[in-house]
Amino acid sequence: MARMTGRRILFAVPVLLVVTFGVFAVAAASPFDPVKAYAGTAGLTASQENLDQLRANLGVDQPLVGRWWHWLTSAVTGDLGDSGVMRRPVADVIAERLGWSVLLAVAAFVVAILLGTTLGVLAARRQGGRLDRAASSAAYTLEAAPAFWLGLLAMWLFALKLGVLPAGGLTDTASDVVTFGQVASHLVLPAAVLGVSQLPWFFLYVRQGVADALEEDPVRGARSRGLSERTVLLGHALRSGMLPMLTLVGSRVPELITGALLVETVFSWPGIAAATVQAATAVDFPLLAALTVLATVAVLAGNLLSDVLYGLADPRVGFDG
Repeated sequence: MARMTGRRILFAVPVLLVVTFGVFAVAAASPFDPVKAYAGTAGLTASQENLDQLRANLGVDQPLVGRWWHWLTSAVTGDLGDSGVMRRPVADVIAERLGWSVLLAVAAFVVAILLGTTLGVLAARRQGGRLDRAASSAAYTLEAAPAFWLGLLAMWLFALKLGVLPAGGLTDTASDVVTFGQVASHLVLPAAVLGVSQLPWFFLYVRQGVADALEEDPVRGARSRGLSERTVLLGHALRSGMLPMLTLVGSRVPELITGALLVETVFSWPGIAAATVQAATAVDFPLLAALTVLATVAVLAGNLLSDVLYGLADPRVGFDG
């Protein structure tokens, strides 16, 4: 497994190089002018000489390869450049927001995995029953529901209609400090919405995996030995049925990032995804490049995590062979 991990890390290097170069190539081909976006309304009345000087200061007057190489060599040393929209170093923006995005993503993943696994096991236990039909119908419906629509619906119901949860943000409007209680209450809706948007795939994978495992000879043998149904279900069928679901963990990372982009925007959650929207709309390429690399790293790490979890759950898998 260590050899497989090393190979994956080496493979990630050229992938990241291609991704970063692609970001700068798109920036070079874009019709948007980052200088005018940086200058804002002042750029409308600025002279061409001032705009050219600002262009030189920002480094956008250099050739594509030169800009990419300068950014890459600086990024290796920890200098990701300055964000035009945030008026701060990109590294500071990411450091300030990354923790909140990780908190939201982890909470959402926990919701999706626990709820999806529980419903999947119960549905597989009695296929065709009321719970199975209801949960399967809900899962197929949620597959087609956009995350932002679920967010707006949850906000209308729980924040505006019932008034039991805050509508968005990180803290209460009148509060100047961040407390655990406020963060926890404000986290409930976005984490639940993002988790529910990921739930259908976990539910369907677990349901099918456990249903297939219940028909296997080892599980039938466990039943014939007089083991309780709970032991057969949780100790034998669930372990075998969870193997396909482990591969799903990494493959859902891109969808999780996309969903977080929408959910953070709907609920005004101060995370990385919200900064991505601001970077894209303000043509802030230094920030957008760093966030794109960060998303790529998350996807590669998610795929590696899936393989590692699968190898730990099934020792028969030989990664180092």
